[in-house]
Amino acid sequence: MNEPRERILVVEDDTAVREMVALSLRERGYQAEAVDDAEAALQALARGQFALALVDIHMPGKNGVWLLEKVRADYPGTSVVMVTAVADVGTAVDCLRRGATDYLLKPVPADVLDLTVERALRERSMQQELERYREHLEEKVEEQARRIRQLYMGSVESLAMSLEAKDPYTRGHSDRVAQLAGRVARQLHLSKADNEVLDLAGRLHDIGKIGVRESVLNKPGRLTDDEFEHIKQHPSLGAKILEPIVENGRIAEAVRHHHENWNGTGYPDGLAGDRIPLFARILRVCDIYEALTSERSYRAARSPAEAEAIMKKEVGRTMSPKIADAFFSLLAASAFEGIGS
Repeated sequence: MNEPRERILVVEDDTAVREMVALSLRERGYQAEAVDDAEAALQALARGQFALALVDIHMPGKNGVWLLEKVRADYPGTSVVMVTAVADVGTAVDCLRRGATDYLLKPVPADVLDLTVERALRERSMQQELERYREHLEEKVEEQARRIRQLYMGSVESLAMSLEAKDPYTRGHSDRVAQLAGRVARQLHLSKADNEVLDLAGRLHDIGKIGVRESVLNKPGRLTDDEFEHIKQHPSLGAKILEPIVENGRIAEAVRHHHENWNGTGYPDGLAGDRIPLFARILRVCDIYEALTSERSYRAARSPAEAEAIMKKEVGRTMSPKIADAFFSLLAASAFEGIGS
């Protein structure tokens, strides 16, 4: 036994015409439901999907043009064919502009009804196929873009590691900052997703130093004012490198602002207090500690206790009090042991 064909809704206030059209459709194997006004049509559409609606233009109450616009807006998967008297051809043409697929003239011969319905359903099928193709194409384009971003991100991470590897004093710095930040994030009860974002931001926070002259990066002595202004560009440059390729904007945001100070004296934007993004505040504290406890060309590494004493003087000036408190709690509990080893 053949399965029933598409569901078609007949909206017609003339009982004889409504029954004739519905009967003709059923004889051709369609599932036809007939109603006598626009409100009843909307109720039927709300109960189940119809492939096609045959809508009379002139009906008591809401007319067919009103119903057409409702169907196009709320049930875009349902095609609409308008049914009109010969004198209403102009209105029918206007309905085509509003989204109707076709129109029929009363009285409706059976063969014309059959051809019009077949044509409308075929057009609907082609439109659905086009939509599926477009969605599939968009998915393929997005997948390709995602792969390109991943490849680019992998290259950027490799570049960041290569940049640090050139200097024995900063080798592994970003990884250690990321590990410290991860433990602070857990202390603050941030989500796993937030921790993953923060970890990537930590590993890439100094990527902008690729634009800093090696003579400045590796200078053993104090930087001149011009050299300091030059190196201050690395957070904003890092953000510019990352913005086109990271899907989560908070990564580039954290990189841009990881040298902002709690009191507004940092760079590049002079943000203060809670205006500094949370991830940047966390990186700021971890970056300071890691720098203090690592050997540099211009000084020896400080012990954790010495670093803590120096950092406590900076709370409320350089560092967020809340983040600093969380950090010092972890330090007191020896929670950072093993990082960098």
